[in-house]
Amino acid sequence: MNTATLGAIAPANPVPLKQDASVIGLVGLAHATSHFSHLLLAPLFPVFMRDFGLSYSDVGLLMSIFFVVSGSGQALAGFVVDRFGARPVLFAAIGCFLLAALAASQVTGYAGLVVVAALAGLGNAPFHPADFTILNQRVSPPRLGHAFSTHGLTGNLGWALAPAFLVGITALADWRVAYYCAALLYASVLALLFWQRDKLRTEAHVRHPDAPKGSDLAYLKLPVVWWSFAFFLLSTMTLAVVQSFAPSILKAVHGVSVEAATLTISAYMLCGAFGMLVGGFVAAYTQQSDRVVALSMSGGALLLLVCATGWLGAAGTMVALAATGFAVGVGGPSRDMMIKKATPKGATGRVYGTVYSGLDVGFAISPMVFGGFMDRGWYTLTLAGAAVVLFISVYAALGVGRRTGPQGSGAAQSAA
Repeated sequence: MNTATLGAIAPANPVPLKQDASVIGLVGLAHATSHFSHLLLAPLFPVFMRDFGLSYSDVGLLMSIFFVVSGSGQALAGFVVDRFGARPVLFAAIGCFLLAALAASQVTGYAGLVVVAALAGLGNAPFHPADFTILNQRVSPPRLGHAFSTHGLTGNLGWALAPAFLVGITALADWRVAYYCAALLYASVLALLFWQRDKLRTEAHVRHPDAPKGSDLAYLKLPVVWWSFAFFLLSTMTLAVVQSFAPSILKAVHGVSVEAATLTISAYMLCGAFGMLVGGFVAAYTQQSDRVVALSMSGGALLLLVCATGWLGAAGTMVALAATGFAVGVGGPSRDMMIKKATPKGATGRVYGTVYSGLDVGFAISPMVFGGFMDRGWYTLTLAGAAVVLFISVYAALGVGRRTGPQGSGAAQSAA
């Protein structure tokens, strides 16, 4: 989409493209930092197991700690964002990542790794309420679809960067140096965001002195919030299956090498990023966000079902898994637009914090549910189960859509 097209659909006195692009770029950089931190420990698990004598259960618990802290903190962070603004919360979050990286460089055993996981989870908690508050307040409405697209795309790139960054530096030096470099990376991002802090300022939600007690929690009575939460939980469970178990499934069912199976996950993430780029244009030109999400998730679920049959063979299954990433990615920006429609005025941080905590819950419980399938050798059934869960998320997305029409929107606004 060119500037002329944007100008044609923008309202009177449109915001300059450069101004919107600056905000989108800064928030995207922050979001990439958040996703980088999801994998602050995991790429070096084999090193920790070797150096500290840990088991798979030990290192797996570290990820559970990360997502439990992040998920519980995310809902609470939404209230802080609404009350004090997104910018200081965002700065504090990156500061937690910086401390986590410095702590990781000094660990001498498992207890230290637990502290790192908790610090990183605490830093990750505020990102979605803070990011979306900034985007919704500072980016002009005609460009919000592209803003959400960039937000999702940069998150995927953060996931892709972390293993290469940490493992690469560990191979050249050692893992402690890798974490010093990660701390320097966080410090650089924080310095840049502080320098450009005027572009990240948001208005805090001022509570009316006559507001009834408990009014800040009124949004929790809206069914649409819980339908949105359910959608994030279910769709993330499928993503967690692909990230955690797809390499093992490919190796067990099709005899694919570890290197090729791991490359498939990278292809999934890159195709997901490209899908989000395409999805930004889709979100900018349609008002039926729930239907876009439903179609994209249905496409991804169908592809997973085909993979589960084994009909495609090794190469075909790897291609289909990568295509699944694209299908799900296309729905990403429309998903965020869908949540925006469900958000009462003045409650952006609280709603996004609550809804996106479903993402952390999905990441936390999916390995436990489908790990049991894998332990029993039900490899193809694991993929089929992930497809079924993704199909159920389509029902949740349509449930959100039914509740964000004229009547649903009015109810949401009154709940603010």
